[in-house]
Amino acid sequence: MDKIVTEPDVVLIGAGIMSATLGVMLKQLQPDLTIEIYERLDEVAAESSDAWNNAGTGHSAFCELNYTPEKPDGSIDISKADVIAEWFEQSRQFWAYLVERGILADPKMFIRSVPHMSFVWGDKNVNFLRKRYDAMTKSPLFQGMQYSEDFSQLEEWMPLIMNGRDKNMKVAATRMEVGTDVNFGCLTRQLFKHLKEMGGVELYRNHEVRSFRHKDDGKWRVRVKDLNTGQKRRARTKFVFIGAGGGSLPLLLASGIPEGKGFGGFPVSGQWLKCTNPDIIAQHQAKVYGKAAVGSPPMSVPHLDTRVINGEKALLFGPYAGFTTKFLKKGSFFDLPFSIKMNNLRPMLAAGYTNIPLTKYLINQVRQSPEDRLDALREYVPTAKAEDWELEVAGQRVQVIKKDPVKGGVLEFGTEVVSAADGSIAALLGASPGASTAVSIMVNLIHKCFPQKANTPEWQNKIKEMIPSFGISLDDNPQLCEELRAHTGRVLQLHEPQPVQR
Repeated sequence: MDKIVTEPDVVLIGAGIMSATLGVMLKQLQPDLTIEIYERLDEVAAESSDAWNNAGTGHSAFCELNYTPEKPDGSIDISKADVIAEWFEQSRQFWAYLVERGILADPKMFIRSVPHMSFVWGDKNVNFLRKRYDAMTKSPLFQGMQYSEDFSQLEEWMPLIMNGRDKNMKVAATRMEVGTDVNFGCLTRQLFKHLKEMGGVELYRNHEVRSFRHKDDGKWRVRVKDLNTGQKRRARTKFVFIGAGGGSLPLLLASGIPEGKGFGGFPVSGQWLKCTNPDIIAQHQAKVYGKAAVGSPPMSVPHLDTRVINGEKALLFGPYAGFTTKFLKKGSFFDLPFSIKMNNLRPMLAAGYTNIPLTKYLINQVRQSPEDRLDALREYVPTAKAEDWELEVAGQRVQVIKKDPVKGGVLEFGTEVVSAADGSIAALLGASPGASTAVSIMVNLIHKCFPQKANTPEWQNKIKEMIPSFGISLDDNPQLCEELRAHTGRVLQLHEPQPVQR
């Protein structure tokens, strides 16, 4: 069987939210670009972007307590929260731009208004939340945040969580009405639908990238195999983006670029408890985040989430962490061992040694019984009954391990773009806040990998058209922040009544 050879301008590996965002953005910037997209599975958005495989939280730092750590002096550091809030506003702006141009259909299909809340109990945690509220409300990005320690007020905000709770318990919560629930699977499918309708874009499902080679002409030779027919392909391209979720690390290592050396991955799996009782689902309308257990990864912060999936209201609690050697939900148990190389062995061993509490935490999570999981749920839903909840497997996340000159290796919780010095190839590693900040991540990637074009007046003006606040700090411009948030809210229909099926 003869090998098929093509010469696209861009190759995108992985058909998730990252590749979809980058593909649409590049075609807006330069419509005549040719793009080939390779996806190992038989459908797009089937791994981390799928609605059941992620929290669906529009991560804007309204409720995620791990984004606002307490400093040794007792003050609250909101710098990371500011950045994430700014980035999510850029996502809203880009999505609103696409809706206004008919590229995205009915926005209620992928984004809805759901209040974001933080909930804590105990004197120490209540004191922390009060200080957090005081610090955050000084920023325009968090205007409108409400705070209460009043039991009756909290009963109004979250009746399911307060029902059956000891009224003498010291409790507190914050609430942001402008929070959102995002179905990234639906959003990704809409973006790929648009890409496929454009000239110069080809999407290949059931195609697995097998190897890379960087040639003297500056182009990459990407070898691909059709998993259905066995047909082999080779794409010659100037630019490769690896956005394959947990599968990005092995592909980055396979590229052989010096910048990828020393990177490793630590896979963390997850599970949800999904409510099956419509009467209970109807009692909750918020995303309520608590504090993570000591030593647990940020993706394991407990939260009780109102979701809207396929037009139907749902209620999830979790996630419960676990460990597997797979890098993808539909991956191989050999993913982790095969990712260990001589250049990343020391960082991985060092990160493992310094994260023993995390290892113990994951072991305890794996050993949990149904009764243990129910006990954890009852901290948030005191009246929970086992018969009203069932276990749902969530997606797989691979946390980044990287070299550190002092510690040898460190475990990072977040996302990181690794690119070659010449900008010809880039890979996205890591997890949360991931999808919610895909727009900002991709704009930064474009400036890094396409510097000459990105700095032309044409591309700069187009980026500003797509993302009006690009290059401007909303934290320093309260009026602009308010205007843009109001505009995107109208376009995305976030403040209108949004009935869903039950």
